[in-house]
Amino acid sequence: MQVEIFCDGACSGNPGVGGYGSILRCGETVKEISGAEGDTTNNRMEMSAAIAALDALKRPCQVVVTTDSQYLAKGMTEWLSGWVKRGWVNSKKEPVLNRDLWERLLELSRVHQIRWVWVRGHNGHVENERCDELARAAIDSYRAGSAR
Repeated sequence: MQVEIFCDGACSGNPGVGGYGSILRCGETVKEISGAEGDTTNNRMEMSAAIAALDALKRPCQVVVTTDSQYLAKGMTEWLSGWVKRGWVNSKKEPVLNRDLWERLLELSRVHQIRWVWVRGHNGHVENERCDELARAAIDSYRAGSAR
């Protein structure tokens, strides 16, 4: 079974209140997921969008994840194996940021066959634009809930 995942994160302030949105598509079935956190970063929200979508899968799948985050796409395709080999230290010999989320993505990548695709953000990609809307709506909902 092949699943398409589209994901995006947003942050109001960086760090600040953040939100994420994901779309999962398998054939004619489409599911949207979103969420938000307080004091977070844009990169964490980009990663959280992918994690939430991959967590929603009920069994191992072939997955194409489309993101506008070069941090997420390059992290998964170029940097992650080196970080693991070096004991979670980056090329500057500094601890890898967001290690908890990278470790979760690594776990999920062992369950699913994942191909990571980068697209330019805010460039008319329909699903990417929708994910951005979901992320921003999650931020608004979070703020509205916090204001009570």
